[in-house]
Amino acid sequence: MSTPFCWPVRIYYEDTDAGGVVYYANYMKFFERARTEWLRSLGLNQDKLAQEQDLIFVVRRAALDFARPARLDDLLEVTVEPQRLAHVYLLLAQEARCGAQVLARAEFKVACLDRRNFKPAAIPQCLRDRL
Repeated sequence: MSTPFCWPVRIYYEDTDAGGVVYYANYMKFFERARTEWLRSLGLNQDKLAQEQDLIFVVRRAALDFARPARLDDLLEVTVEPQRLAHVYLLLAQEARCGAQVLARAEFKVACLDRRNFKPAAIPQCLRDRL
C-alpha cells in the first residue's frame, strides 16, 4: 500500500470540552474528514460515486485508543494509511498527531455498499488501481 496521507486539523474552542481538551468524539470527526480528503486526493468523489454507481462507503467497525490530549490552538496531523484492501472493504489505520506525539490511534473497517439495498458491493476498480 502507499505512504500515509496527512491532513491538517487546527483545534478550535468548539472542539474542546469543559476540561479544555479535545472532546473525545471529535476525533471521530477528524478521522472521518481525513478519510474523505484521502479519497478526494485519490481522485474519488464520494457523491459522484453514489450518484453514478450507487456505491457508498460506511464504517463497519471502529476501534480507538487515546494516548494524550489535544488542546486549544494545537495543529494536528491526521493520517490515513490503508492496511488491507479486500473485495468489499478497506482496513484503515489512522492517527492524530501533534508534532511527534501520537494523541490518538484508530482502526476502521470501511465497507462498500450498494446504496439502493445496503448490501455489500465490490470496491470500485478506480480505487483499487490507485491503491
